[in-house]
Amino acid sequence: MTDIVVVVLNYKTPELAVRAAQSAADAMDEFGGVILLVDNASPDNSFKTMSDLVAEVTWSTHLDVQVLQSGRNSGYGAGNNFGIRAGLKICPSAEFVYILNPDAKAERDTIKALVDHVQRNPKVAIAGSWIYGEDGEDHCSAFRFPGLASEFESTIKFGPVTRLLKKYVLPLHVPERSGPVGWVSGASMLARTSLFKEVGLFDEQFFLYFEETDLCMRAHSAGNEVHFVRESRVCHIGSVSTGMGTWTRTPSYWYQSRWYYFSKTYGRFYAIAATALNVLGTTLWRVRRIIEGKPITGAKRFLRDLVAHDIRAFWRPTPDASVGAINRPPVPPLQTSVD
Repeated sequence: MTDIVVVVLNYKTPELAVRAAQSAADAMDEFGGVILLVDNASPDNSFKTMSDLVAEVTWSTHLDVQVLQSGRNSGYGAGNNFGIRAGLKICPSAEFVYILNPDAKAERDTIKALVDHVQRNPKVAIAGSWIYGEDGEDHCSAFRFPGLASEFESTIKFGPVTRLLKKYVLPLHVPERSGPVGWVSGASMLARTSLFKEVGLFDEQFFLYFEETDLCMRAHSAGNEVHFVRESRVCHIGSVSTGMGTWTRTPSYWYQSRWYYFSKTYGRFYAIAATALNVLGTTLWRVRRIIEGKPITGAKRFLRDLVAHDIRAFWRPTPDASVGAINRPPVPPLQTSVD
């Protein structure tokens, strides 16, 4: 039996996280391993709530289900790294790690479809699911890597430009068939354990956003492939814990993650060029909206915050990549489990 480590990282959504873990357990009929619900130091009573709810559920006897406390909120990557390390310590035979967002629900065949696809394609190190919303509408599930052209195209939002730069449009939405892409959504992502041993875990310099993009980039750079798998489907509420869809002002960690990704991957001058094209595209889009008599939508002070952040960041050293080693043991101040 193939063993899998499943990590569901929670931040202030304990009921949803347990529901996500239950959906993963239902999708693990053919697999052994461990399901870990990791609380990322939520300021509410999430850890106890999850522990109580997990104790009330009848779990399959072939699965080890535990609730862990990371002890600190260092972001999405660090929290998942904590769960991955703990899971591989509990189940060292695991061939795969499966990451499921707490506000997502896996279908019955979600994990099997990912595992089957990866096993049929030896070069594939990461596979992602087809994501859809509660209303049945498809969410963007696969993407090209961000770059200069995509920064301009995505901000100017102008049909002729999009057609001209169609090979650089960031979202692939739902590809027509399973196969290679740039990167996949971390809402439902399966990775070979061997990949983490080869390139390391998530880079913990990313607090939130761009961490799965960076991981997929490192997988590609090491000669692996990243695939989207249509046969694997997951329902995703989306941005419940981050509130991205309701931002009135973009939080600083988004600017930090964006700058770090571009400067780490391509260098700081490339990052500045990306920002300049973003500003140009956004400005032209706003001018067009004004001419058309339409409102300017989006987060307030976006351009000012973006430019101010990146000017400051340009003069600071690029942080050393803190890509987590897989063999560094988790040392939480509170590591409590509930079977």
